[in-house]
Amino acid sequence: MDKRVALIGIIIEKYEAAQKINSILHEYGDYIIGRMGIPYRKREISIISIALDAPSNIISALSGKLGMIEGAYTKTIYSKTPKEEKS
Repeated sequence: MDKRVALIGIIIEKYEAAQKINSILHEYGDYIIGRMGIPYRKREISIISIALDAPSNIISALSGKLGMIEGAYTKTIYSKTPKEEKS
């Protein structure tokens, strides 16, 4: 199956959602290229971006699980075309 690069953006508005998000991200750790989290105390939210290299179905499953968490809002963007890894 072709792998794609994707970016999932997450905004957390409820502190309790952070633990659930971290647990789910741990499950998909093999596909995560990098992760950046920014606590924005002025607005009492956190912003997380997750870079992935994974099959489309894995990216969709992760995005769907994250999107079901109350107090967390997500958007996913994909690279245009799947590409083979270079040796």
